[in-house]
Amino acid sequence: MKIESLKNERVKKWCHLKDKKERDKTGTFLVEGSHLVTEAKKRGLVVEIITLENRQESRIPTYIVTKEIMKKITDQVSPPTIAAVCKKMDSTLEPGPTLCLDEIQDPGNLGTIIRSAVAFGFKNIILSEHTVDVYNPKVIRSTEGMLFHVAIMRRDLKEFLTEIHSEYLIFGTDVRGGIKPEESHVPPQYALIIGSEGQGMRPEIRTFCDKFLYIPMSPLCESLNAGVSASILMYELAKRQDYE
Repeated sequence: MKIESLKNERVKKWCHLKDKKERDKTGTFLVEGSHLVTEAKKRGLVVEIITLENRQESRIPTYIVTKEIMKKITDQVSPPTIAAVCKKMDSTLEPGPTLCLDEIQDPGNLGTIIRSAVAFGFKNIILSEHTVDVYNPKVIRSTEGMLFHVAIMRRDLKEFLTEIHSEYLIFGTDVRGGIKPEESHVPPQYALIIGSEGQGMRPEIRTFCDKFLYIPMSPLCESLNAGVSASILMYELAKRQDYE
């Protein structure tokens, strides 16, 4: 089907997916670019294809649109040639390393953290209730498709940590009272908590930590970006994990 009007009702529906409330209401989200569309198709999540090219996808409704429409729904200066409406993922907790994010706010940080989590073998990412939406377009673009390769769940962190505390070693971060990652034993089942950019972990979340870690750095640098520090810690813990 070809759509050429910016006022088309389906175009309006696609545009509304920029809004978290609409994504929550419909249970869908938008991915942009051929790589992300391909990764979403592998997971069986694609419900509609939106494209600038004269093409049809087997068993998936396909809409051919103008460049103006694609630019409007994606908000990119150079719009992609293809996008897709996808259904949200259903995830369950997998055995293994788990990352808990306590109120991370920046979409770029979350995207970086998701990519690093996949790179370093983390099986689960738990988002606190006030962490930025994983289906935010900026988050999705910055994950480069890696959000489709890890279980991601939004939970009340206090409830979640209470559930796993007897089976998981829980690491937090503390630049003053922490130890270097290489000084800690890392069992097969562990969780790493990363706090928000401005405030770090909330006090009530800190109480669940069994050990605190810090990253040695030059005294000239006071702190690291949350995405960078999370990536370093995941890498260091993955190197030291006991798989036996």
